[in-house]
Amino acid sequence: MTTTADIPERAESDGDSAELLPVATPARTRAALRALIRPDRVLALTGIGVLVAATAVGLLVQPLLGRIVDIVADGRPAADLTLPVVLLVAVAAVQGLTTTIGLTRVARLGETVLARLRERFVERALNLPADRLERAGAGDLTARVTGDVARVAEAVRSALPEMARSVLAIVLTLGALALLDVRFLLAALLAVPVQLLTARWYVRRALTLYADQRIANGAQQQQLLETIGGAVTVRGHRLEARHTERSAGRSRRAVDLTMRSVNLVLGFYGRLHIAEYIGLAAVLIAGFWLVRDGAVSIGTATAAALYFHSLFGPVNAALVLLDDAQSAAAGLARLVGVTDLAEEPDPAAGKADPDPCPVPHQRTAPDAAPDAAPGRKAVTAPATAAVTAHAVGHAYGPGRPVLHEVSLTLESGEHVALVGTSGAGKSTLARIVAGVQQPTSGTVTAPAGTGEAAVVLVTQEVHVFTGTLAEDLRLARPDATDADLRAALATVHALDWAEALPDGLGTVVGEGGHRLDPARAQQLALARLVLADPALAVLDEATAEAGSAGARVLERSAEAALAGRTALVVAHRLTQAVAADRVVVLEAGRVVESGPHEELRDADGPYAALWRAWSGSRTALHP
Repeated sequence: MTTTADIPERAESDGDSAELLPVATPARTRAALRALIRPDRVLALTGIGVLVAATAVGLLVQPLLGRIVDIVADGRPAADLTLPVVLLVAVAAVQGLTTTIGLTRVARLGETVLARLRERFVERALNLPADRLERAGAGDLTARVTGDVARVAEAVRSALPEMARSVLAIVLTLGALALLDVRFLLAALLAVPVQLLTARWYVRRALTLYADQRIANGAQQQQLLETIGGAVTVRGHRLEARHTERSAGRSRRAVDLTMRSVNLVLGFYGRLHIAEYIGLAAVLIAGFWLVRDGAVSIGTATAAALYFHSLFGPVNAALVLLDDAQSAAAGLARLVGVTDLAEEPDPAAGKADPDPCPVPHQRTAPDAAPDAAPGRKAVTAPATAAVTAHAVGHAYGPGRPVLHEVSLTLESGEHVALVGTSGAGKSTLARIVAGVQQPTSGTVTAPAGTGEAAVVLVTQEVHVFTGTLAEDLRLARPDATDADLRAALATVHALDWAEALPDGLGTVVGEGGHRLDPARAQQLALARLVLADPALAVLDEATAEAGSAGARVLERSAEAALAGRTALVVAHRLTQAVAADRVVVLEAGRVVESGPHEELRDADGPYAALWRAWSGSRTALHP
């Protein structure tokens, strides 16, 4: 992609680094913003048009006040004040109404654009390759989802309407000064060089400072997530002091950048005050000379001074809003960087959901070569093969290979168990076959599928979504009837406990609702798989909870969910290997054995060693 920074952000602290997600260039950020606004052009134009009218009406206040000054200065009757006062009241009423309408429309535009940005960001972030997120770290994405979105939202809700009104007020007020006397405009413009130099001084420092601040906040969140998430390991290895120091160091970095931004803003305000004094003094001096020479009346000079004084608010607001604008621009660039990264052609031509809630996603295999990327190509598999992986290699970073030239073919309807010791590369291969992760080298084909689902991945990491049980199940198939839901639950032997819940399928589950134990939550995930009805199912230790009292029930649930479909199962328990049509053994990222359970068990190879160790431990535990 050429729309994002050529070199990804890198966060460095204490000698470690993470390849952060990219940040869009200023040009690309502006283009993305225009694309977000484009669907609401009419709303934008009408909102700005009404604000122009409101500002123009408001500019009548200063001449009317000048008229009052002239009436008083000339000693005219008090009755002559009636018309100017009535007009002032009318101006206030009209300006208030039109300003309300204009700001409402601009605010509606901002909220619409913000909602569109959020939806696009979430959609694209969910489709990012898993290994890309792992390299960046959870803290970077979390900081963008929280801090950057909040910063942009704040700018949209407050800065955007105020900026629009301020810019209009500045332009029209300068025009009004010129109409009074062009010499008033020239006097007022003496403040502009100071203001421009102030803005340039600020912008040159603010953009880099705020970008560094966002990175530091992301690194701080990443460190906190790692420390809290791995608290047990940290305590077990007595690493509390080291992690505390790392957290403190990254916090100090974030605080230091925050204080630098505060000092920058204070210097910014100080320079703005100098510009105000220069401009107002120049206008007052010009008014004195013009009134003395009889070129203008006292009321006109008063109106000019009031015009310039009225510029204090809009000019300061516009320049001060540069603070919010720069911060929001930095946040928006980070959000656009993610959406652009996700918009890159998907080398897998499709992917599966790594969440226990299987969200179906179809992949195309033949004739998709133009959209394929290096490392994963669309090639035609043998007619009887459902999945073909050829010479697949993968590394999570330079010098960190996980898979080496792995080739694997799953025939249509075949159940293959993937076994091996921890770290052998089983989960990585499963995620690559499912399309969730991209290989570094090699080619993979998967079924194109005839319905919505082609491949579904169910992992050990179970999540129960908040809502009714029926709504949770329908995430896999929104048009499923209650009868379909009950059939899926019955397939995985979960219907009895589901109907025994307080409100049956209408029972609220998930956070704040009825708690499902891990085994039942896994059955729920398998029921979603049945509803999605994929051509290929990939189970990555999805029955790891089979170590509980309901072990056999959970294994039976998995067997029933996989019936009639092609399946790749990362076997947590070797009983799953026994039930499989074929067993593939991975060792150090390479396939070392492949064949039926009985054949490998009697071959006295790596699988036989695994079987003896596993069956021996079961005998010891269950004599």
